[in-house]
Amino acid sequence: MVSPETPTPSFTDEYGSVYRLIEPGAFTMGDESGRGHPNEQPATEVQISEPFFLGERPITQAQWSDVMGSNPSKFQEGWSAGLRPVEQVSHEDIMQFIGRLNVRSESQSFLGLLGEWRLPSEAEWEYAARAGTSGRWWFGDKDVELDEHGWHAGNSGGSTREVGLKKPNPWGLYDMNGLVNEWCSDHWANSYEGGRTQHPHVRDASNRYVVRGGAWFTESDSTRNRSRSFAAEDKISDGLGFRLVWSPLDEQPMADQGASPSSGLQS
Repeated sequence: MVSPETPTPSFTDEYGSVYRLIEPGAFTMGDESGRGHPNEQPATEVQISEPFFLGERPITQAQWSDVMGSNPSKFQEGWSAGLRPVEQVSHEDIMQFIGRLNVRSESQSFLGLLGEWRLPSEAEWEYAARAGTSGRWWFGDKDVELDEHGWHAGNSGGSTREVGLKKPNPWGLYDMNGLVNEWCSDHWANSYEGGRTQHPHVRDASNRYVVRGGAWFTESDSTRNRSRSFAAEDKISDGLGFRLVWSPLDEQPMADQGASPSSGLQS
């Protein structure tokens, strides 16, 4: 297991999942070379101005089952199934999961702050996946190196695997490339015309959402940091899962201001 190059503040939730601070910064979103897919163009400068915490790993079957009381995943066999990513969950399903999770943790603080759970925006997802790099993947441009860093059609053995088995990126995030496509909060658009911000891109009356990262059954090109696709909000697939963001609330109750960090604090 590889440690992130620059450890950042983090916390651990009740399931033992770690959420790492993603600090503000700027990056170029999309294809800068002009040789990528048209939906990755035009390359656009994005400012990440608000810090957020992103899950080190996708949400697992065990976590989903605890919150929702059932497990829709295809790959449930074996003693370690609970540590595999939950899949066959639609965007609608995830909104229910997040709603229940936010109710459950309404008064729970992390690092002395109250916050809320949500999906990452597409810009937040790509910013975190790149982790300050600019290649096809965070580790470089060579397909032959992908096996060490992600699960894809060439090495998965025809199923999902337990989360966190491959090497993390420099910001300590696992499985950003491959394993399962991850839902984002943005409505789909065929290009980046008009630019992007940290906040989700919203299109009225759209029921298609961005998915990112590639999956256990996709070819290597679909696992690139810039690669993007979409799915209807009610779509379910054994290659569709998600990871969560935890965002501190803008205004904190007076009783919580100055509170000591939770016991889950790490660095």
